[in-house]
This record gives sequence, structure tokens and C-alpha cells, in this order.
Amino acid sequence: MKVQGACHCGKIRFEAEIDPERVGLCHCTDCQVLTGSAYRISVRAPRESFRLLSGKPKVYVKTAESGTQRAQCFCPDCGTPVFATAPVDNPPDYMLRVASLKQRPDLPPKRRIWCKSALSWSLDLGSVPGIEGQ
Repeated sequence: MKVQGACHCGKIRFEAEIDPERVGLCHCTDCQVLTGSAYRISVRAPRESFRLLSGKPKVYVKTAESGTQRAQCFCPDCGTPVFATAPVDNPPDYMLRVASLKQRPDLPPKRRIWCKSALSWSLDLGSVPGIEGQ
């Protein structure tokens, strides 16, 4: 599936080919802090299909408990997280942040990881009252 992505202000734009069956939701505490939310939803795009169309993301290299490093890439102007990758030249893939993709309504998560870190209230929001707009 071809997807197009952009940050909130539009400075960073990209496109890629992804497999919608590989959309994942991560409950780890790093993802919670880095998104300012209860989880992050991402999908892998192989290097060969990824094209940065405009802008230059700011990069923050995060080191996990395991020692693995990931380059967290976001817009230097609006702060939108757009993707993560290995902090090397020619990384093998890009983990696109589904929230930055135009096609996000068509990309529900197919699996969840780091469930032991999940915030219990985030698992069932069906009983929380909702308002259509504000």
C-alpha cells in the first residue's frame, strides 16, 4: 500500500510502500513519553520504498534498556514525530508513525507489544463519554 505522510506544519513530507498487515501498537514507557500519549502506532517501510519529499527532520537517538539505538525523527518546527530508524547511513527500514500518515483511518493496529507497560485505562475507552467536535 502506498502511503503519504507529513508533519503537522507540512514542512516534512514523505511517501513509502507499507504492508498494512504489519501495523503495530507499542505500549512501552519510551513510546508513551516520546508521544505524550498512552502508546505509539507504527508501520515498517523498507528503505527501498521510502522517499523523503521535503524538509529535514531533527534526530534524537534513543538508547533502549537492551542497548539498541533508534533515531527518533521529528519536525524541528512543529515537533511532530514522523518516523524512527537505525542511526546509520542507509538504514534497512523506517518505522513510520501512523498518526502522520494521510491513510491513518485505513491502518488499524494488527498487534500490540510491551503490554506489561500498558496503562490500564488505555485498554478500554468505550465507556468514556465522547464529544463529536470542539
